[in-house]
Amino acid sequence: MAGHDAQPGRLPEIALLEEFRASLVDNGPALGEMQVRLLLDTLGLGNKQAFEFLSSQRPDRATFLDWVFSIAGTPDPVLLARYHAIARGDPLPAQAESFLHEIEAMPDVLDTSQLSHWDSEGYVVLPEAISAQEAGQASAALWEAINASPDDPASWYRAHTQGIMVPLYQHRALDAARQSRRIHKAFAQLWGDADLWVTTDQAGFNPPEDEGYAFNGSPMHWDVSLVTPIPFATQAVLYLTDTAHDQGAFQCVPGFHKRIETWLDDPANTDPRAADWSDQARTVPGQAGDMVIWRQDLPHGASPNRSAQPRLVQYLNYYSPSLHVQKDWR
Repeated sequence: MAGHDAQPGRLPEIALLEEFRASLVDNGPALGEMQVRLLLDTLGLGNKQAFEFLSSQRPDRATFLDWVFSIAGTPDPVLLARYHAIARGDPLPAQAESFLHEIEAMPDVLDTSQLSHWDSEGYVVLPEAISAQEAGQASAALWEAINASPDDPASWYRAHTQGIMVPLYQHRALDAARQSRRIHKAFAQLWGDADLWVTTDQAGFNPPEDEGYAFNGSPMHWDVSLVTPIPFATQAVLYLTDTAHDQGAFQCVPGFHKRIETWLDDPANTDPRAADWSDQARTVPGQAGDMVIWRQDLPHGASPNRSAQPRLVQYLNYYSPSLHVQKDWR
């Protein structure tokens, strides 16, 4: 299977990897957005992480391959085989087919009431997406990454973050969620298909507001073009610690997916991204290990933290390799 032929300390052959590098360093032809997404998520690289390295270092082929291997290691052989079935039309190996069939055959992890809530509200909470122990290990990795301590509130405001985002992509503790079959099954139920790709995304740290610190996250927003029709897709956040309503919890406008196209067609909404959602937003609390999944057409965001404890999260998502990406931006 693809990946088994790699030499020790070397990457196996990976379709479009050199084309991706050349497109950004050598003015080569640009790849499509979905080609890049699938490539980077197969490699286990963050999108921002890869683009920043290529734009700042402008490496040659050998240097780039060495960097990829040093950062992310060798891709999972089954995932790589699935990737090559898409990227270059390779036959899907039996092991990859078996993996997807196993996800499809799993008992449902979202029951009928949760699915009904998803349909009406546009979001759902998957309880115990990972175990409390796994959430604790991931939160410990996050504290270490930002060089702060849960027992030293002063350190929270010196933390090495980018807004409320933490550029922590590769860590064994984060892989528990990325490799969780329970999480994969939840997304498979929502998408109606197990053939999905998991993202390599960042973590998040949202400390309490105080006299010297104001909420440093984004206002309510969408991460997708608002050109209609907006394709179905999901987003998600995993709570690594117990998170109360007032603790910077995820917030969204429930049910807005049912009226967004009518709302966007209203001539009064010429600047939809400037809308004020403060009277419609709902915060969604959760326990350590719970995951909130929402539709990408819901306005959403983190909320200001007005509690006494920070919010620690891991971002990840699943998506279909056939996802349509709108080229025009609104």
